[in-house]
Amino acid sequence: MRLRGPGTATRRHVGVVASFDFLREEELRRWFPPEVRCTLTFTEEVAYSSNEELVSRLGEPGLLRGPVHELLERGAEAVAYLCTACTFAGGEAGEWALREAMASYGARQALTTSGAVRDALRAVGARRPAVVHPYQRPVDSLLSAYLETCGFDVVALTSLGLDAVEDVYTVDEQRVLDRVADGDRPGADAVFISCTALPTYDALPRLEDRLGKPVISANQATAWALLGAVGRRARGPGQRLLSAGPHT
Repeated sequence: MRLRGPGTATRRHVGVVASFDFLREEELRRWFPPEVRCTLTFTEEVAYSSNEELVSRLGEPGLLRGPVHELLERGAEAVAYLCTACTFAGGEAGEWALREAMASYGARQALTTSGAVRDALRAVGARRPAVVHPYQRPVDSLLSAYLETCGFDVVALTSLGLDAVEDVYTVDEQRVLDRVADGDRPGADAVFISCTALPTYDALPRLEDRLGKPVISANQATAWALLGAVGRRARGPGQRLLSAGPHT
């Protein structure tokens, strides 16, 4: 008789569709416990001339058909579209359309980063978040509009001050720490760091200790929600969201 190792019978499998330009796979996987298999795939590359055009094209539901089918063929029980701006650019209706499309392609549980952020902010009791982001106009306004439509009062919207879309790939953790601290406000009950391209895993507990309030990042919220969808907890010592329990 062949013996199975601990947890083998209950190991879960989740899938992530990331935008073609996603570079934080190693950091993303730090949130996943060893008993959960996470398969990552990517959208096809799209052409763009501006930040707005990039997120709009990546927000087209049909772009997810192939990646979702690939993940389901490999056994994913739940699927998340890991991209912040392309899942809020179309507002609540656009975020819902992406989840509906993934479900129509066969995903039993379909999530998006923007939807996960909404749920994460609610889970920590936030109503008045300050937001730090790397976007150019008018994408920053689309982010604020999305959060406000979800019922939040955005008390501050602070840019990282990047000159071009591609500059986000060179942002280091220290810049994130500095800009989040600058972007916080006394009236904010949480801070949201938008964009899956930013390094945040180690920064989050340091920021929460410094600011005395929850700090949510896009990759953290996505991992938290995706793991919660299969009844598991994300890993992240000292991160307040994760102490709120799994998302269900």
